[in-house]
Amino acid sequence: MSDSETLVRARGLELGYGEQSVLRAVDLEVRRGEMWFFIGPNGTGKTTLLRALLGSLEPVAGELWLDPQLAGRERQGYVPQTLELNPTLPTTVREFASLGFVGSQVPRRERAAALRSALLNVGLGEKERASLRALSGGQRQRALVARALVRRPSLLMVDEPTEGLDVAAADAFRNTVSELNRRDGLTLIFVTHNLLLASRLATHVALFYDGRVRTGRAEDLLQHDVLERAFGISVDVTTAREAL
Repeated sequence: MSDSETLVRARGLELGYGEQSVLRAVDLEVRRGEMWFFIGPNGTGKTTLLRALLGSLEPVAGELWLDPQLAGRERQGYVPQTLELNPTLPTTVREFASLGFVGSQVPRRERAAALRSALLNVGLGEKERASLRALSGGQRQRALVARALVRRPSLLMVDEPTEGLDVAAADAFRNTVSELNRRDGLTLIFVTHNLLLASRLATHVALFYDGRVRTGRAEDLLQHDVLERAFGISVDVTTAREAL
């Protein structure tokens, strides 16, 4: 059992594909209102752990406990890296965000209000009838967040959504997501390579390297010596923007 503040708990978790082990002995506890950053070199298992939390990858060994509403995907939100559009299908922002209700138990009588709230929260309230294809890259990423928010998630997982965005669009997106945490207490897991962003926003960090995950408070892990062991190079979070 877990207390009411815990949303995710892993103990001795091992994950992999077939006979290939990717992560081992993972201990992790995510509590309500925290902002976690998953960081580490490419290929170290960040997406693998995210897949397990989303329920698309079964553990090889160990324990993975999710709050019952998360385990049933009801209060779980996910924002992927990119938005794939079907060029032959015209879709408005409102219609796209409404797709987040698929599989949700949000009552139909409450959906219009939930949809409107989600679009306002990401700054797209005036764009709801606009074509999704007409939006800028940053606005499309915010539409992805709105699609996740209509489910009224208690945990939002965001997977490297600022890749390919210009600086202004990336900053606007990050401000949107961090405001959801500060203002609404939404729990966040943010997968990124951006160490500077983690140093500014994270309350907690999961550092991935050599098949392991080291977890703790951001101020303890975002230290020069700790990051150098993980990345194999000298890393300064005051200047680093995109670590290897």
